[in-house]
Amino acid sequence: MPDMYVSVPYDANGAEGINNKPVNSEPVAGTIPRGGHPAYDIPDTAEGYDKAKAELKNPLEASEENLEKGKALYEIYCISCHGKKGDGNGYLSQAEKFEGIPSYKDRDINAGSIYHVIMHGKNLMGSHSSQLTYNERWQIIHYVENLRAEL
Repeated sequence: MPDMYVSVPYDANGAEGINNKPVNSEPVAGTIPRGGHPAYDIPDTAEGYDKAKAELKNPLEASEENLEKGKALYEIYCISCHGKKGDGNGYLSQAEKFEGIPSYKDRDINAGSIYHVIMHGKNLMGSHSSQLTYNERWQIIHYVENLRAEL
């Protein structure tokens, strides 16, 4: 029984799947991904950035609770580069690890463009989509917009 010792590996979700049929080739109709929110399907292109900027709106209310949660998350994920005030003067900028981190004040951004950058990253900033849940992203955006207004 050599197959017991050296099994043939199958990638059930690969192009060939099992018996030449991918197992999860199509999502079940009417379903949404784990977490309860639809997949983000705006592409990581300049056109996608413009589309997100034009079409995406923050679905969360700008409540004190959401601002506080957004601030706490900002202090974990964003402050080291973007700074306490959102001026691009965070610790990594001060230590000259990264240069040219923009101030929120100088950027033509809105909730949709910020969400797009969190999802895909931009320039030196990588994607943070895997570290943050759907609601956490929007909470951070509330806080960033608040910081931007103060600048």
